[in-house]
Amino acid sequence: MSTARTVARLALGAFLVRAGVGHLTTERQEFQAQVPDWVPGSKDAVVLASGVVEIAQGAALIALPKHQRLVGDVVAAFFAAVTPGNIHQYRAGLDAFGLDSDRKRAVRLAFQPALVAWALGSTRD
Repeated sequence: MSTARTVARLALGAFLVRAGVGHLTTERQEFQAQVPDWVPGSKDAVVLASGVVEIAQGAALIALPKHQRLVGDVVAAFFAAVTPGNIHQYRAGLDAFGLDSDRKRAVRLAFQPALVAWALGSTRD
């Protein structure tokens, strides 16, 4: 695997761990804005669970290089699975993470496929 891909994989792992910690601590309320009303359970429980998942995925990207392709697939699927939350935030016009306009929320939503590509591209030869 190339050095650039390794750096990209490690950076994505660090990004996920950092985001997961944010889910569990200082950004809990911000992340709750992304949970659609139709998701079962409390928004807080969903945010906490997704934070744990993000930490685990980030740690796996960093610590399990021999399984990077499988982990990349899981991370890409996770990014696809949380896309409805970004759509919800955009459609409901909810402010979170400095996304205080429809334009900013649309740019954030458009970035979601880039996260999927990052997960797949950084874990393949």
